[in-house]
Amino acid sequence: MSDFDAIDSLLDAVGPQAELPPCQVRRELRERARLSKAQVARALGVSPSTLSGWENGRDPAGEVRTKYAYLLDGLNAKLTTETETTMAEPAEERSAASGTAAAAVASTPSTEPGQDEDEVESLAVPEPCVLCGRPAQQRVAGFAQHLDPSGCQAAPAQTPKPSPTAPSARAQVPRTARPPRPADGTDTVRRGRAFQEPSGPTDLIHEAVHAMLAEHQGDVEAASAVLLKRAIPDAMRLLDETRKGARYDVIAHPWIPDILKKQTSKGADQIWEARPKWTRTALPPGRHEVTALDINGAYLSALKTHLPLGQMEHSTGFAHDRRRAGVHLITPPAWEHDAVLPNPIGQRDEPGPLWVTEPTLRLLLRLSGPKHRLCEPPEVHESYTSGATENLLEKFRIALKDARDTAIADGDGLTFEYVKAMYSKFVSTMGESNYNRELYRPDWMHIIRSQAFANLWMKALKAHDAGLTVVRAMGTDELHVIGDWRRVFPEGRGVTEVKVKDTYTAGTDAEASTGGKQ
Repeated sequence: MSDFDAIDSLLDAVGPQAELPPCQVRRELRERARLSKAQVARALGVSPSTLSGWENGRDPAGEVRTKYAYLLDGLNAKLTTETETTMAEPAEERSAASGTAAAAVASTPSTEPGQDEDEVESLAVPEPCVLCGRPAQQRVAGFAQHLDPSGCQAAPAQTPKPSPTAPSARAQVPRTARPPRPADGTDTVRRGRAFQEPSGPTDLIHEAVHAMLAEHQGDVEAASAVLLKRAIPDAMRLLDETRKGARYDVIAHPWIPDILKKQTSKGADQIWEARPKWTRTALPPGRHEVTALDINGAYLSALKTHLPLGQMEHSTGFAHDRRRAGVHLITPPAWEHDAVLPNPIGQRDEPGPLWVTEPTLRLLLRLSGPKHRLCEPPEVHESYTSGATENLLEKFRIALKDARDTAIADGDGLTFEYVKAMYSKFVSTMGESNYNRELYRPDWMHIIRSQAFANLWMKALKAHDAGLTVVRAMGTDELHVIGDWRRVFPEGRGVTEVKVKDTYTAGTDAEASTGGKQ
């Protein structure tokens, strides 16, 4: 009977989906209701980027689709009622209101470059500023206010009454709203964002942890289980927060070449990430104490890497443009130092050309340069690249790093594990994953992972150059060495530090296995 019950449950879940209006109508309803994307996304439990996708061609599914349809139906009904009420007003009042709106539109300045349309909206009819009470012609995050601090002055004796058709946002002003900073040059970078959240991105993490602890009456284990499940959507919300005002839309899904697509449903694409998996074949004579070092926050540090911004373009030939990033078909150089250092492209059984990522190519070019001269330059046959920047995810990385540092300083294991899950799952699910459908960038996933591998390789080189004996390098965070490693690497739990994972003895004595634990 249990099998039939499961089938019945599955059949019950299959039914007609809630009807949704066309994408353009969805956005129009939200804008007519004077709701920002952030407000609607928060109510639906999704990120503003997801909502943006629903207003530009994509459709939600499941329970959230039903909620979205319910919201749109409600907005449509409410706005229709308001329209009918407005049309019932005397013609003279409608004419006057129309003239006022037209004049306001003509005098409304355009949005400054770099401002996010989710945050700054132009008002047809001025509304009282939530900070000073004077008429403002923009709404930020759902509240009318001045963008320029100089426009926020003492409220006049007679505050203009808002238009009957444009209810004042003064009644909705949050208690945490603060006046704009003085126009003394200290707010130059953030000018145009008068209604900035007082806490900042890092506090989104702390607030989520505190709220979950309160919901579970201080039960750390129960709160942790929920937070770890929420790690991916929460990471995407944090990404949205840190990308406000940025020039590039990181949620866009540009065309990608076939080499970045899985060949089968359970197979892999054609990109080689150069993951280290190396153990030294022979140690110096005698027995030695080997220290296994753990590299902290490997994926977190790897978020700082050159990422392609848009659709990648195909090119051929060796010329490498450092202003661009992507994937490259190369013939790697011969590696003659495997006895003391791992091969920079990892352990590979088959010879010949292979597709590598930007960090791997840059590492090979660096090692072939005049400073190291450890190999010949790789031969580049063709590439798929786009204009790139190393700082695309920098604010996101810093917010996570700051939260991680605070958690370590406070002995807060719950926040520490939550933050770790956010950045590790963010990296692992931005490719073809059912767990993160907002961000589809398999090129970024490969590049970030390869950057973590390249970072570990450079630590191995640093240890070797400092006179340490490198015994093993594995994955993103495991480096085994012989010697006084504390004079080379700082010890601690910070992302620029290392900690001891294990110590063991190894050597060439009888019955001792080289590189093995005793």
